[in-house]
Amino acid sequence: MKQAYNPYLPLYEYVPDGEPHLFEGRVYIYGSHDRAGGVKYCEGDYVTWSAPEDDLTDWRYEGVIYHRTDDPSNKEDKMQLWAPDVTRGPDGRYYLYYCYSFYPEIGVAVSDSPAGPFKFYGHVHYPESIRGGATLQEHMPFDPAVLTDSDGRVYLYYGFAPACEKEMKINPQIKERMQKLSIRMPEFGENGMVVELEPDMLTTKEEPRVCIPGGHHTAGTGFEGHGFFEASSIRKVGDKYYFVYSSHKSHELCYAVSDKPDSGYVYGGTIVSNGDIGLDGRETPVYTLGNNHGGMVEANGQWYIFYHRQTNGTEFSRQGCAEPIEIAPDGSIKQVEITSCGLNGGPLVGEGAYPAAIACHITSETTMSRIDYNDPVMKRQTRITAEETGAEHTEQYITGIEKGSKVGYKYFTFDGAKTLTLTVRGSFAGSAAISADEKGEKPLGGGALSVDSKDWTEVSFPIEVSGKSALYFSFDGEGSLDLKTVAFA
Repeated sequence: MKQAYNPYLPLYEYVPDGEPHLFEGRVYIYGSHDRAGGVKYCEGDYVTWSAPEDDLTDWRYEGVIYHRTDDPSNKEDKMQLWAPDVTRGPDGRYYLYYCYSFYPEIGVAVSDSPAGPFKFYGHVHYPESIRGGATLQEHMPFDPAVLTDSDGRVYLYYGFAPACEKEMKINPQIKERMQKLSIRMPEFGENGMVVELEPDMLTTKEEPRVCIPGGHHTAGTGFEGHGFFEASSIRKVGDKYYFVYSSHKSHELCYAVSDKPDSGYVYGGTIVSNGDIGLDGRETPVYTLGNNHGGMVEANGQWYIFYHRQTNGTEFSRQGCAEPIEIAPDGSIKQVEITSCGLNGGPLVGEGAYPAAIACHITSETTMSRIDYNDPVMKRQTRITAEETGAEHTEQYITGIEKGSKVGYKYFTFDGAKTLTLTVRGSFAGSAAISADEKGEKPLGGGALSVDSKDWTEVSFPIEVSGKSALYFSFDGEGSLDLKTVAFA
């Protein structure tokens, strides 16, 4: 039986900033491309994966769709391709909108197929009557999103507006590199922007205007505490327009709704946080917090939100995840919890072996309740990591498990499981408590856990569990463990 779990792509694949679109009966995912153990954002070329609309367990690799050096602005391959978006234009062709790392320009590529490959088409620019046809540079053209409306009009959304929790300054090394490349220093924007494009998909019809207020401009707007930061995403649902974005809290994807594509947006709420912050009032994360980016898609009558999580103790190895959502009759979307079963259409079957790295809850005594990539504790806490095996792809597992670590999965359906087996390695002497809840108030089993091996070793525990259940492991003892698989019998 084929199943889907989070992350929904193979564990060796790192496609964050995921924008899902339904084209020709398949859901295509367009995003940036990280790598295991990355040292920069988006080090790879753009790739895409797709799945049949009625079977989101069956993802197919479509290959590289656009190379970093395909744009004349990056012929020397000095910059990385950041978050893109794709739309089907009025002419029936598919247009890829993208940006490079803090480079003040939005590029466009085109293809006859949603699976690519895409070819360079041009840069978004003003008409000659506005600024002499110059490229779109102000307001930090960043994280483009694009909508081809039902009337054929095309709208471009973008922006980068650090504020409050995400106030930032350009790193001196980045500044020096940009100066060497003769790249104009970016002027970070203050809001999320929108501009209508001509049918050529490149030329603006007007000056850009504010779509969503940034963190410094939310007073009295209804966006207080959730001002625009980055990660523009746009969808039309019925006759309403839903703008999804990352707020200045960075770990959450929020949404706003309007009757018009380019104005009048009203704050709706948070759809997902990659640490479940805000869910039912939660203030402590269930997973290491990090930046977030994603979008919505309807497939086979069900709406989903795509987002990403951090791995490898850095901000540069992100993996795509997804959860089903419900758009209520009044248009509202309730915040959803992050899970291990994601696109599966229900709980995972509680039998056989699963990769430990599909955990949706990983915390330790050093897990922070805020995002701080400069704090080295992020690289030491309990986390998912990857190891080169000599094979085609890396091997993923959880590392840094120690006293106070908690690893959790939501959800499984069990048919009277009696034994749970962990594949572990390391040096650890203590115990593991297994429960159906985070607090450990619904025990399922557990016992002593003593391991001293550099090789993967199986350790089994008796358990008693039936029906739908979450699964949590709480560790106590001395030493440190790696966890590769979780198996049921």
